[in-house]
Amino acid sequence: MQHSQSVSIVPIPESNMKSLEHELHCPVCKEIVKQPVVLPCQHSVCLMCASEVLVASGYPPPDLPPEPNSPASTPNTRSPRQARPHPPSPSMPRSPGYGTYPGRRRKEGPPLVMMFPCVPCGRDVELGEKGLTDCLRNLTLERIVERYRHTVSLGSVAVMCQFCKPPQALEATKGCADCRANFCNECFKLYHPWGTPRAQHEHILPTLNFRPKVLTCPEHDQEKLQFYCRSCQRLLCPLCKLRRIHTGHKILPVAQAYQALKEKISKEMNYILSNQDTVLAQITQLESAITQTEQLAQSIRDLTAALAERHSSLTQALEVARQKRGEALAAQVAERRGLMEHAGLMAFTQELLKETDQPCFVQASRQTHNRLSKAIENLQHFTLAADPSFRHFQLDVSKELKLLTELNFIQAPLAPVIDTQRTLAYDQLFLCWRLPQDSATAWHFSVEYRRRGVVPGGASRGGLRGGLAAARWGWQRLDEVSASSAVIDRLEMDSVYVLRVRGCNKAGYGEYSEEVYLHTPPAPVLNFYLDSRWGLHADRLVVSKEQRCARSVPGLSLLQAADHALTSCHLTSDLLVGDVAITQGRHYWACSVEPGSYLVKVGVGLESKLQEWFHLPQDMASPRYDPDSGHDSGAEDALDSAPPFCFLTMGMGKIYLPHPSSPSGLTYPLPPRLGVCLDFEKGRVTFYDAHSLRPLWEGHVDCSGPVCPAFCFIGGGALQLQELVANRNYLLS
Repeated sequence: MQHSQSVSIVPIPESNMKSLEHELHCPVCKEIVKQPVVLPCQHSVCLMCASEVLVASGYPPPDLPPEPNSPASTPNTRSPRQARPHPPSPSMPRSPGYGTYPGRRRKEGPPLVMMFPCVPCGRDVELGEKGLTDCLRNLTLERIVERYRHTVSLGSVAVMCQFCKPPQALEATKGCADCRANFCNECFKLYHPWGTPRAQHEHILPTLNFRPKVLTCPEHDQEKLQFYCRSCQRLLCPLCKLRRIHTGHKILPVAQAYQALKEKISKEMNYILSNQDTVLAQITQLESAITQTEQLAQSIRDLTAALAERHSSLTQALEVARQKRGEALAAQVAERRGLMEHAGLMAFTQELLKETDQPCFVQASRQTHNRLSKAIENLQHFTLAADPSFRHFQLDVSKELKLLTELNFIQAPLAPVIDTQRTLAYDQLFLCWRLPQDSATAWHFSVEYRRRGVVPGGASRGGLRGGLAAARWGWQRLDEVSASSAVIDRLEMDSVYVLRVRGCNKAGYGEYSEEVYLHTPPAPVLNFYLDSRWGLHADRLVVSKEQRCARSVPGLSLLQAADHALTSCHLTSDLLVGDVAITQGRHYWACSVEPGSYLVKVGVGLESKLQEWFHLPQDMASPRYDPDSGHDSGAEDALDSAPPFCFLTMGMGKIYLPHPSSPSGLTYPLPPRLGVCLDFEKGRVTFYDAHSLRPLWEGHVDCSGPVCPAFCFIGGGALQLQELVANRNYLLS
């Protein structure tokens, strides 16, 4: 006896319900498929729909099995007790094969080739002379429909016993896979008595969709479909495989075809899902455009409402002013009537002036003269109680019309402009920018940076290799930077960083600025201050309060030296060191020398030798250690020893660089900033143009003891140590 396992129904996620329902519709009846069969073109239709289409096309009606009580063919509102079939007898003849539907064969006449008009294909599909008999049941689609209906009904439809007599119908507790019916406990015992063959039937959980255990060949009874022909795209049983029609075809076992098709469909589905974000983004942009249209209409409505409200308030103010003035002028109506009488007096006077008889005129004019005098007096004292003019109620809308004319959508900020004078790389990266003058304001900025590979020596890689190296480093981002500058830390030494910035406001992000390239120092930055504990000459050397800037003002010393110019000229040198002694590792620092300085030496030296040099008066015309010579002047005693000092000399806007091919060395324009890198283990000092980190010169120094940064002034001059980005409040500057 074969036993099948009851498959638990896993509900479909509700988020996919609407999209899935469209896929479950029959192309003929436009309803959810019932008893679906697979046409040769691989489309599925309801069995009844296919039969009706064939009959309407003039073909004989096929023999169809009774409609099963399943969610795929029965609405949820239908009760399974409406039809109460008797359990089939085990001796009942079965259909030609599990998973197939029988058709009617023509017993007389030539074979009839049936053509089915497939709606999705838009063409007639050949079914063959057997018609629907060759069409397999789409059991997979039936299972999907069952899961769909279970999700829709949420399990609210109970499976009732099909053999209880009303009105005592009970809910089914068992299903029989052989009888293909549902029973309650009592009916199951009644129809499956002990000691009979029916007692051996397989019982499963109650269900409304009894499926065949396997698909069988529609032409060879009870033969399982174990192969798949890729050429014909059809399932084959072992007997079908031996047919000549499949000679030379690519035939695979069903398991192999199942795995290959499943992997292919999974890859296609994953590809669609991976590209779905792009489609959704485009749809979102379209929806955003619709939303923006609605917002535009709403903004115009708000402006119209504001104008209407303002019109009403201004009209009301004008009417109130008119009423008040009308009331004030109403009291003067009587006086106005008197003025009208004056008009009659004027007419009478004009006629009086026409009188030529002198006695008569004198007699008549006395009274007229009195009236005229009184009228003149009244006119001189008459004033209106209110100003009848409304000139100050004129409305000036020129500014508002200009604003309305210039009304436009909010624009994203323009590409920021990088301030290259303030942007630098030291202990950290400091990026400073500004928006163009005609740019819209920005709510905040997004700063992006990435590291590029560099070759040894500091030069950046170029060409294709440089591009590939740069591609390995992705962009990192600082979001919502409210200021117009940013500090970036946790950097790799001796690396080139690419930086860019863009602004954001209500309209979104604007364009990126031009990319700027910053080269980090070759070693960690050494933070130190100028040491003022070595008994500085207060009359010549001044150190700032922050101890990061020093200025030499010889003054009196030069005057005294000029007084002895005929005999000898001694220029006193002033030495200044850092307050940190280096005993290991690699360190970098930078400083700037004032271009107008006479002579300034920047470098390093052994702390013990510096103290010795500082406490002994030095005559620069004949020093024991020449800082630029690269060796001890007494090197005849120790040719292999490194010099205790290593300096570069700057002055008068120039920098002196020793060169082996030129005994007098070379001079170059003084860089804005000079960088110094000391490798203590190797006893090597490298000087850089700190702005571009281009190496200028490399020397050696004795590192047998602690080494200090050192600065020497000869004559007037000034220098300033480079301020750390971390110590300086750039964001508020």
